[in-house]
Amino acid sequence: MSARPHPVWRSGLFVPVNVERFLARAHERGADAIQLDLEDSIAPADKPEARRKVEAAVTRLRQHGKSDILVRINQPLEDAVRDLEAAVIPGVDAIMVTKVEGPDHLRLLDELVSRLEIRRGLPEGGIRFVALVEAPGPLAQAHAIARSTPRLVALSLGAEDYATAIGGEPTAEVLMLPKLQILQAAKAAGLMALGTIGTVADYSDIEAYTQVVRRAASFGFVGASAIHPAQVPALNAGFSPSAEAVAKAERIIAMDREAAAQGRGSFALDGKMIDIPIVQRAEALVARARAIAARVAAEKQPA
Repeated sequence: MSARPHPVWRSGLFVPVNVERFLARAHERGADAIQLDLEDSIAPADKPEARRKVEAAVTRLRQHGKSDILVRINQPLEDAVRDLEAAVIPGVDAIMVTKVEGPDHLRLLDELVSRLEIRRGLPEGGIRFVALVEAPGPLAQAHAIARSTPRLVALSLGAEDYATAIGGEPTAEVLMLPKLQILQAAKAAGLMALGTIGTVADYSDIEAYTQVVRRAASFGFVGASAIHPAQVPALNAGFSPSAEAVAKAERIIAMDREAAAQGRGSFALDGKMIDIPIVQRAEALVARARAIAARVAAEKQPA
């Protein structure tokens, strides 16, 4: 629903906001987004202190790096309100809304964020939402959730919580259907689909994880969260078009222009008929590659 261009968030590294050794090097990890966590990685007794650390953490990350900054908030509502009071500040690009219950849930938080933005002199609507669907009831409302607010830029499935909610295991087989439901709802609403066909809990086999990421990209997912810095390079590579794919796409676009100049709507390339949908995929891939290249170039500039 957002009219703004989508950000490039191939990788989002979770960082507990109250753990200094993780926060200190977060900007060095190469993640497109740093996801400051107020939810699962923070013990209940430590949450008030964690909220108090958000502003300093955001300021520090902005001084040292070019990653976008997201804050993952809690559910239920009383915790979410306290989290938003801490997180709706300059330097925060988006709020990760956990355990989304439905479209009204997001609209309520949208109203709260709008009031905070106005009160604090921030651009109204500037802070985006990423919605995490984590139970079968909300999953049934995925399309309504996806169209609930213009703040929403991405949908994702909370794999571990979803598997727990259905009494299953977070395997690729169990998660395939709900992940694809999230993908379809996101794409239908013009949002980014974030995630992989599996879980982020196992980061020990990076080679296998890279294959999982590439498979997710082939489905149409554009990024995913990392719970360990070792996953970030695999995410950045797996969710980026390869040089070979970009070169082929550029060739298809050039040949399409030649064909159009000759009054033809299709043409052959490497023994395969190329028509409008294939050209459109090529154009989207080249646009994606250029957006990634622009992000990488910006990150190399001095902070």
